[in-house]
Amino acid sequence: MDETATDRRTSAKQLLRVLKRELNEAQLETLNDLEKFGWELKFVRRKPFEPSVAVVTDGDRKSTAVLEPDGSINEQHGLTIRDD
Repeated sequence: MDETATDRRTSAKQLLRVLKRELNEAQLETLNDLEKFGWELKFVRRKPFEPSVAVVTDGDRKSTAVLEPDGSINEQHGLTIRDD
């Protein structure tokens, strides 16, 4: 394994830790449960004067959902998500 791949993985783990700090306790609990099934936190959208929106994706990257502030999962979120 080359050093660049290791650096990229380390950076991704650090970014994930930073993103998780944006979540409240209910969202973190739900995310921990979802991670057991291959879901992961994709990003947290922050718009001025609006609450943050946490978006998760399944392992196959075919489905996305929003983690609502109460910890519920909203698969009918209406967001347009770009592919990487």
